[in-house]
Amino acid sequence: MTATLERFGGVNLLPLVVAALAFGLIGAPSSWVTLTVAGLAMGMMVFLMASGLSLVFGLMDVLNFGHSAFVSFGAFVAASVLASLGGWLGSPSVLLNIAALVLAFSAALAFGLAAGLFFEKVIIKPVYRDHLRQILITMGALIVAEELILAIWGGTPITVPRPAFLEGAWIIGDISIEIYRAFAFVLGGIVFAGLYWGLNRTRLGLLIRAGVENREMVEALGFRVDRLFVGVFMLGSALAALGGAMWAGYQTLITPALGGEMMIVVFIVVIIGGLGSIEGTLLGALMVGLVANYVGFLAPKLALASNMILMIAILMWRPSGLRPAVK
Repeated sequence: MTATLERFGGVNLLPLVVAALAFGLIGAPSSWVTLTVAGLAMGMMVFLMASGLSLVFGLMDVLNFGHSAFVSFGAFVAASVLASLGGWLGSPSVLLNIAALVLAFSAALAFGLAAGLFFEKVIIKPVYRDHLRQILITMGALIVAEELILAIWGGTPITVPRPAFLEGAWIIGDISIEIYRAFAFVLGGIVFAGLYWGLNRTRLGLLIRAGVENREMVEALGFRVDRLFVGVFMLGSALAALGGAMWAGYQTLITPALGGEMMIVVFIVVIIGGLGSIEGTLLGALMVGLVANYVGFLAPKLALASNMILMIAILMWRPSGLRPAVK
């Protein structure tokens, strides 16, 4: 199997292999399509949350266990904005629906950028190059963030409204495709394309990668690598907040425990994808999304353990992850 994968596309084919195996086990094409779409959508939303963590680790060598705090705040900020724009969400005007969604996502992104700047300056900067202290101080920051959410929004679960144009599903024969899931898949694909292009095809991306490889040389050319890295951290935090906003609309009910719950999934994705690799993070997120949905349908009792089982299986096969960053 390994030789076949390497010959026809390598690990990039794994989601297709998993989908093909699931098709044989599920049998019913309509159920398989619904589960596959749900898995891809879930994978793309997890990618939004995990991409920032992968970016920060790969380019800055920072282990940020407080990353999921940005996910939680993004979800709650977006939910608050959507709740205040209830009239726009329920309007028959698609333009008002889109405007409400854009404002909610913009608020989450703005919060992520501002919080990322504060987090990097106050919490991360003093512990660069010290992974143990990074883990301890960012875990503490996560606990503080969860308490802040409790203080601001309370402990009662919050219902998250969706724009009218994202409600419902497309029915094609016996197949049901939820519109919000299709939207999540498209948005995740756009973000991945933007990140890939930005890091590999722009001057700024070249400077960032050069700063990782040889900081002294880049600074000798007159560029402030520390400012570039602050920008990377802010981008990673904003992506996490956007992922949280998307996840809030997906679940439609959120609690202050959201960040802690998603932290495990996010780290699993980053680990199995390969630390510091955006392409690996996307691949890992799609695998997690697909496996979680297929296993939840075929063996519900194993659903909660599916991510751990997947991580163990992949790391036994490829200890560095599916597509680790090349340094």
